[in-house]
Amino acid sequence: MERTYIMLKPDAVERKLAGRIIERIESKGYRISAIKVMNLDQDILKEHYAHVAGKPFYPHMECYMMSGPVWAMIVEGENVIRGMRMLIGATKFEDALAGTIRGDFAKSTTENVIHGSDSPESAEIEIKRFFGL
Repeated sequence: MERTYIMLKPDAVERKLAGRIIERIESKGYRISAIKVMNLDQDILKEHYAHVAGKPFYPHMECYMMSGPVWAMIVEGENVIRGMRMLIGATKFEDALAGTIRGDFAKSTTENVIHGSDSPESAEIEIKRFFGL
């Protein structure tokens, strides 16, 4: 059994897409073992997005990520990291295929409704960061 970190971003919450996205996750047979609603601050965002914190788009992304609550989740299942990445779709919304969460719901590359860990290592780091586990 593998676990991953999934976050529904502010635009997913604001647009009331959380239920539809969770239904897709559960329909794939994955189990949500923990979920919480939280507001993110600059400190946790700088840690989470350290790999892009110096990029010109970062201030806009930071502002967007603090614009409303997010839903943080731990999702479990067989090959869940790879499976969720496929379900989520490409980061750049114009590359996300129809039928993926981003392909169906993203409005832009920044406002792309969902984040998912990309490896077992990042999943454990992100689960610790957002859940303290």
